[in-house]
Amino acid sequence: MVEGQAAGTRRLYGRRQGHRLRPAQRARFERLLPKLRLVLADDGAPVACETLFSNPPDDIWLEIGFGGGEHLIWQAKAHPKIGFLGCEPFVNGLARLLTQVEAEKLQNVRVFPDDARALLAALPPASLGRVFLLFPDPWPKTRHHKRRFVSEENLQALARVMKDGAELRLASDDAGYVEWMLRHLLAAADFAWEAKVSADWHVRPADWPPTRYEAKAVREGREIAYLRFRRRPRRRPGRAEKG
Repeated sequence: MVEGQAAGTRRLYGRRQGHRLRPAQRARFERLLPKLRLVLADDGAPVACETLFSNPPDDIWLEIGFGGGEHLIWQAKAHPKIGFLGCEPFVNGLARLLTQVEAEKLQNVRVFPDDARALLAALPPASLGRVFLLFPDPWPKTRHHKRRFVSEENLQALARVMKDGAELRLASDDAGYVEWMLRHLLAAADFAWEAKVSADWHVRPADWPPTRYEAKAVREGREIAYLRFRRRPRRRPGRAEKG
């Protein structure tokens, strides 16, 4: 069971750890993780985003499942005034990210080493300016589709914590999951697809750095989809409908 997750909730990620960490990695992990870890309140109080970083950020962006952290580190270096939250339960990926955070002396990264749904539930409404979901596990077997992160429930959770106009970026090299993501997102009233021409989702934007996983997919001849959606403006209460 993860922080804030009810017993019996379906797990959406795979294994927690791969190979054993080397002594230096383990020492860095044990030293840095307590400093950078985002801990949810026992009483269910919402995350106080303005207190997470030593310098108040201009905005807060979230990456769900950052893998080895290459994309998150690139974004954090490119946008030093943005506060970055990264969710990743895989210990080896966390260790790689912490190595780079220390090497680059980054002050604008915090991590939640657990199920992203618990963090989404704890974040205040309209607190995120951008969300990344890049190459999530496609759970390709039909009986495992219920484990896919993109779902009506999770899109509603994302819509709650994203600001009006906030961007949701997704990527996958699994054609079945791309179709699944598009079907769910196009059916979600809170999101609008940014694509106007095919290049908008076939060509990676310049501010979207490649990762090792993406490079492997390209070498193996798999086509990658780069999807960008916007959080539609919320309806304001009390505003009369035009008839």
